[in-house]
Amino acid sequence: MFFRKPDPHVKPEGMAYWVRVRTEKSGEVVPLRISRASELSPTAEGYYVRKVIVAPESLDRAVLEIWFDRRARVVRKACEGGELVPIKEWT
Repeated sequence: MFFRKPDPHVKPEGMAYWVRVRTEKSGEVVPLRISRASELSPTAEGYYVRKVIVAPESLDRAVLEIWFDRRARVVRKACEGGELVPIKEWT
């Protein structure tokens, strides 16, 4: 049996995922909640979500994309205009 290492940026919690994105321009950190029930779009390989992020204070913009397998485990991530904050840095 193979065990997968948990994703260092995406935290599953109940029927949702939590992610934090740091914007490129101002460095503002924006927390995001992604609902498994309503925000994941089915694909041939599993699921996909795309979120456009606007930081509330600086109004910086970033785009987050996450691909999941059929068991809703993170396969790949991309963030344009920002970077994912590792869970170990969340306070």
